[in-house]
Amino acid sequence: MDRRKFLTYMGSGTAAVVAATSGLGVLAPKASAATANHLMDGKPNGKGKPLTVPFKEIDRSWENELLLPKGYNYNIIVSYGDVINSKGEKFGDAADLTVYFPMDALKGGTNSEEGLIWVNHEFPEPDNYMNILGINPDTYKKENLAQYPAFLKMQKESVGGSVIHVKKEKGKWVLIQDDTYNRRVDGSTPIQLTGPAAGSSAVKGAKVVEGSLGNCSGGRTLWNTALSCEENTEYGDDYGWPNFTDEHYGWVMEVDPFNIDAPVRKHTALGRFAHENAAMGQTKDGRVVVYMGDDSRGESFYKFVSKKKFNPTNREANFNILEEGTLYVADLGKQTWIALDYETNSKLQNYEKDGKKFFTSQADVLTYTREAAAAVGATKLDRPEDVEIHPIDGSVFLALTNNSNHGNFHGQIYRFVPANGDHGSDKFTFEVFIAGGQQSGITCPDNLHFDSKGNLWVVEDFSATEDNVYSEYKNCGVFMVPTDGKNYGDPFQFASGPKGCEVTGPWLTPDERTLFLDVQHPATWNPYPGKTFGRSCLVAVQGGAFK
Repeated sequence: MDRRKFLTYMGSGTAAVVAATSGLGVLAPKASAATANHLMDGKPNGKGKPLTVPFKEIDRSWENELLLPKGYNYNIIVSYGDVINSKGEKFGDAADLTVYFPMDALKGGTNSEEGLIWVNHEFPEPDNYMNILGINPDTYKKENLAQYPAFLKMQKESVGGSVIHVKKEKGKWVLIQDDTYNRRVDGSTPIQLTGPAAGSSAVKGAKVVEGSLGNCSGGRTLWNTALSCEENTEYGDDYGWPNFTDEHYGWVMEVDPFNIDAPVRKHTALGRFAHENAAMGQTKDGRVVVYMGDDSRGESFYKFVSKKKFNPTNREANFNILEEGTLYVADLGKQTWIALDYETNSKLQNYEKDGKKFFTSQADVLTYTREAAAAVGATKLDRPEDVEIHPIDGSVFLALTNNSNHGNFHGQIYRFVPANGDHGSDKFTFEVFIAGGQQSGITCPDNLHFDSKGNLWVVEDFSATEDNVYSEYKNCGVFMVPTDGKNYGDPFQFASGPKGCEVTGPWLTPDERTLFLDVQHPATWNPYPGKTFGRSCLVAVQGGAFK
């Protein structure tokens, strides 16, 4: 019997005693839903039947295929290397985040059969490119990358993200090729910096930087733009990219999929670290909040609160809303948010490293956010990855993937409730929603996504072999976890990915009849016969209760 079921069986009084000794607040399912207000602005737009475990869950599998429950099917929309427009730009590698924008989104519409999708491309896969270019990996040295201009070009074109126009035709989702909306942001695209660090000495005076990389997850803004998060910024150094400046990466980038002429921007006010994603909501007084995790062992959980209020009737009025505000980091021991504000926080002003003051301005704090978090005593967590806001009760779910350094191999998902039901509050309570491992049957939670009824969709990130701690979990999977009712907190497996891959970027259309997923870095699985290596791709899943 797992902890949640044990506490339910013993009753709330005993639960309070047990939780008090464990340091965790009690949020019984009914109590948490009742005490947290509905914080999101607006109602779910889905016209289809909400998902409530409508499928017969599948079993874990080693099979080299994307497996789904009976009655469901998938089709591949686009894969790495596919040409997406008349300029010859190609869909990038390592597909991660997907964000679907209905074609009529700017008019408040919910078109679920045609729209634009932003897809992140997290990292290059050099071994595959050597295969394509005929480079011998045994003799290649990254220090000599300048001798391989085609190889460098291929790497830079593989990262960043893609805007693609998609449409459902004859029951399948297809890429509308040569569409004017289709375009790439990659490792060479000029990108503006905004906010306090732009042009500062902390970023070497830069106001425009070259490209984006490490694009892991992200989110969608209230004004229908995409947020793309730069995670592992050392990729450029690792791959030997010339003239690479670390401080130009590790930010949250904003892209307007509907305007090909709009500048791509990195918002320094949201801090610089290994961003996994960005979940946007609102405070009670109308300001914008963005929750973010720092995906690394022993790093922290953040939120940004804008100075300016969201304008629901004027889209353009919100374009600078992420340029000014306050960045906070979580102290779970005190259940409070600490402002990372140089002007008001004496710990930041007096923090020293190697015998001298480390921060001299807010630009320094935002550029070296990890140092700032450590300076103020933020809680160190086990790889805080994806974070999402519950669409009904407004609680905040954070995936902690794992931390093998101290024996946490399977991770967990935390659930936070802001004080007074207000995302602008400095206080919160929290609980463990799911403990990874044998208790739940799920391991290493990564990307999260909610459907309109509040079911949580969870994908996994681990690498199993026949003899390691993940062997019984086999290939990475996709799960649906109810957050209310009799199946509260129980994962139901919906998909199993091909060997070697992560299944990433779950995103439902507004009518909840299509689920978009990415198959990232499969070992050998390939949608194109005759190709010699596994290719990341975007797929559309339909059938069953989606109909």
